[in-house]
Amino acid sequence: MPIYSMTGFARAQVRVPLLNGEQLSYTLTVKSVNHRFLDVQLRLPSGLDALEMELRKALKDNLVRGHVDLTLQVDRSSQQTAGYNRELVNGYLAAFSAAREEHGLTGQQPDLNAILRLPGALQSDSRGDDDQTALTESVQREIAPLLEELKIMRAREGEALMAILHGTLDRLAEATEGVATLRPEVEERYQARLTERLLAATGPEFNRQRLLEEVAVMVERSDIAEELTRMTTHIGHFRELLAGGGEIGKKLDFLLQEMNREANTLLSKTGGAGGKGTRITELGLAMKSEIEKAREQIQNVE
Repeated sequence: MPIYSMTGFARAQVRVPLLNGEQLSYTLTVKSVNHRFLDVQLRLPSGLDALEMELRKALKDNLVRGHVDLTLQVDRSSQQTAGYNRELVNGYLAAFSAAREEHGLTGQQPDLNAILRLPGALQSDSRGDDDQTALTESVQREIAPLLEELKIMRAREGEALMAILHGTLDRLAEATEGVATLRPEVEERYQARLTERLLAATGPEFNRQRLLEEVAVMVERSDIAEELTRMTTHIGHFRELLAGGGEIGKKLDFLLQEMNREANTLLSKTGGAGGKGTRITELGLAMKSEIEKAREQIQNVE
């Protein structure tokens, strides 16, 4: 199963044949960006409440996370024809003829421009319920393939994210292996320096065996073997989640928090070790940098 980015776009431009032989045109657009949850915004012409409910359900059934905008734009020019109010115009003409006869006027013709400027004389002949039904049925047919196109684009973006994340994991694993290689030498150096300082502070009369035991305990507490083991385990788990695909964004985010915690502990334990300990610090900081890069990327993983 692929992983999905939350970024995607799809559009359908459709012409619907009507019963009167004309056509109704509309554009259906859906786009999505990253969001913590599924946030759906619909922009539809008025009077399509039932269709809005169906579209919301389709989006929720197909998408898990992301801010999703769906817009339906109808070509109004294909829905209306110009007309006039025959009853009003006929009444005006009849009144004009009656007044002309009553007053014995000749050669007078009514001003058509004046008539058509009367309130309500001109009107649009809007399509009726049949056209709205045709629009609703067409959108219902188009929404499934449109969302499939969106998911294909989100999957394509997800493949690119996966490649980036695998590269980050490779560098993180390399840094972890580098720290593991340096660990024994750094621990020996840390133990020798600690023993030297404690002997200098306590003098020759102090119980040397007890001192060495205390040093061993302190060195053990500063051991980073567990942090390295857990970091390696987390990297492996991260790869498994990527391979499994699906809805893994939140799981990856939590896992990266754990990895960052291990890197912080590693740095706190090895700070001030000197010598090759400086190199461990550099590698630990590199780990944190790669973890932060990965966190930026997974903000767009569904």
